[in-house]
Amino acid sequence: MTEKSIIRKTGEPTGKRTLWGSGDFYKKTLAIAVPIMLQQLIQSMVSLIDNFMVSGLGDISMSGVNVAGQILFVFMIFVNAICMAGGIYLTQFSGAKDPEGMKQAFRFKVIVGLLAFIPYFLVCIVFPRQVLSLMVIGNRDADAILDQAVRYINLMFFMGPQMTVASCIASSLRDTGDVKTPLVISVTATLTNTLFNWLLIYGNLGFPRMEVRGAALATVIARTLEFGLFLAVCVRRKPDFAVGITGIPQVRWKLFREIFRKGAMVLFCEMVWVLSETITTALYNGRGGADVVSGMACSFAIANLFFVAFGGIYSATGIILGKSLGAGDLELARKQKTWLLSGAAVFGIVMMFFGLASTLLVPVVFGRLSESAVGICRDMVVMMSFFMPVWVYMNGQQAVARAGGDTAMGTYTDALITIFVMLPGVFALAILTGIGPVEMYMCVKLLDFVKVVIFHFWLKKERWLKNLTDRELSEASA
Repeated sequence: MTEKSIIRKTGEPTGKRTLWGSGDFYKKTLAIAVPIMLQQLIQSMVSLIDNFMVSGLGDISMSGVNVAGQILFVFMIFVNAICMAGGIYLTQFSGAKDPEGMKQAFRFKVIVGLLAFIPYFLVCIVFPRQVLSLMVIGNRDADAILDQAVRYINLMFFMGPQMTVASCIASSLRDTGDVKTPLVISVTATLTNTLFNWLLIYGNLGFPRMEVRGAALATVIARTLEFGLFLAVCVRRKPDFAVGITGIPQVRWKLFREIFRKGAMVLFCEMVWVLSETITTALYNGRGGADVVSGMACSFAIANLFFVAFGGIYSATGIILGKSLGAGDLELARKQKTWLLSGAAVFGIVMMFFGLASTLLVPVVFGRLSESAVGICRDMVVMMSFFMPVWVYMNGQQAVARAGGDTAMGTYTDALITIFVMLPGVFALAILTGIGPVEMYMCVKLLDFVKVVIFHFWLKKERWLKNLTDRELSEASA
């Protein structure tokens, strides 16, 4: 393709690269990112309200719900990783105007995602106490916390299939640029969750007082409603990626294996991250009693208000670059990468100040917890706020790599550093020192500065600058 044809196709010159894109470029980026961040912000606000409601039951109940929630978080990250892997291809096939390729990527999400239901069943129903006990080793209130956690996780089993399929549909809509529909459905589901929490946790308006089981049942109801709404959207609008139940098994195995090969690295990287977070959380929980568990959990409930930046940056970067790469416009994608990372750097600084301001919510929302729990929560929120610039930028770097199918970057850097440096280090801190959970968390996250530097030099090699719809993949979908 000649330079003139690229200019004519994209409206952007290919010669001189600039650090910043045009105002229109960032407006288009925000048009994608903001609805996604709003969706996650609403979910985080509702989660914060949920935590506020459960916190009224005391440190033990709060700790039980959040210990179970950490295990469920592993399942959710697994499903999201599958959606990310399929999304790499679905976005590029969307840019290439290839509906059959989009359908194959969607089938990959659904089939592999539903396979996760097997371990989910084992954790929630067959071995809940045994698995949950790993999260409170050394905690002086472990037995009481586990009693509450098991009551909660037994009911959460019933949201598994609905959440999986809903996540596949929602992510696929976003992959094709429709970010508003998932936002509307998410608002509806999260408000439903809040309403039933209020009704079932404390038994308002004549409903039974179910306490932690009420919180779980409210989530199941909301997830089922969410699933029904997404299914209705697929039936009514028939998006290009949608397939019926009988169409799910119609897999093109050559393409499926190629997606799985790339996706396996995404899955490996994400599961190493979430399992490392789960292990380190268990180590933090062993530094005291229920106050430590509830305080750390509450800090993340607050931090989720500004963690919305991650999803917005990641999705917007993946969609914009994926469509340019899928359309074969590699020069434009190269420039967009620079513009997006520059914007991510500034956005991370903005979100740092937003995070610091969110500390004002701590005594308001969690004032009914113990003084120790509130103090841990506040210290953690402050510390995580200062890490926001590097975290937002790092999410942008990961999104750039994965948009072009370079899933090796996360595997060979992020995952290996976690396995061979971070985990041994945090175990050494837990065994050899008496520092508290907040200080342990800070030491662990200092490694993220190293990752950003390694990612920078990796991306300069431009292994991500590929059109995945070309050559053998186009043959597989033919």
